[in-house]
Amino acid sequence: MRLPRPSTATLLSLALIGVLLWLCLALALRVWVPPPAPAAEFAWLAKTYGPAHHSEFLEEWIVRDVFHDRRGGVFLDVGAADFKEKNNTYFLEANLGWSGIAVDAMDYAAGYRAARPHTRFYRFFVSDRSDDVVEFYELKRNNAASSGDKAFVDRFGETPTVRRVETITLDRLLDSAGVPHVDFVSLDIELGEPKALAGFDIRRFQPSLVCVEAHAEVRQSLLDYFARNGYVALGKYLRVDTRNLYFAPLGQPGPVPFPPDVVAADTREGY
Repeated sequence: MRLPRPSTATLLSLALIGVLLWLCLALALRVWVPPPAPAAEFAWLAKTYGPAHHSEFLEEWIVRDVFHDRRGGVFLDVGAADFKEKNNTYFLEANLGWSGIAVDAMDYAAGYRAARPHTRFYRFFVSDRSDDVVEFYELKRNNAASSGDKAFVDRFGETPTVRRVETITLDRLLDSAGVPHVDFVSLDIELGEPKALAGFDIRRFQPSLVCVEAHAEVRQSLLDYFARNGYVALGKYLRVDTRNLYFAPLGQPGPVPFPPDVVAADTREGY
């Protein structure tokens, strides 16, 4: 049995309904789910420092923006992972002559020995105490989500490899390495940031910039730590990088703001 062919008017009505549904969905998403990053600020960073970066997200561009591509600084990279891929300090060493310390609970030492001659890599679980041994849950598929927090790791639906790793405080690590001062600290250890900072005398080492991953569970404790120690969040990057917070000493000259036309363009888009 052949079904009757729909009339032109019926087809036009269905098309109109489809367009209206699409517009309603687009409007709902625009109102309730904002775009992932303000386009003009992102484009300005990409034009100035891009188009490529070695960091997982925009960390490399932002660090370069804060330091104005300054040469010869000292970094501390906590949760450093691979020597190059998704790495926040590779560009600093390879292109700007920086040197420093990298530490991770997983063993990436071979890559650093081969390709990062000015970085000393240490394998430790950074915490608020040294000389202990803790369980670390290493993921293969979602490697960057490996953590000392079992509940956090379980979110990814992958059975982890459990490793026992020696702990160290950042104070002990830097003192043992003979490093009296650092310019930049990168901290990305999947909910372990508060304990790592509890073992770090930030007033003594006086970094000019700290980039710290800020999951919702630890965000307030991070803000409290930095406030107690005379550091403030850099407002310039709050819209363009929602995964990390960037802190600098109170009273230190801040980064140059985005140009007015960039700010205006993103404001028009609802940021």
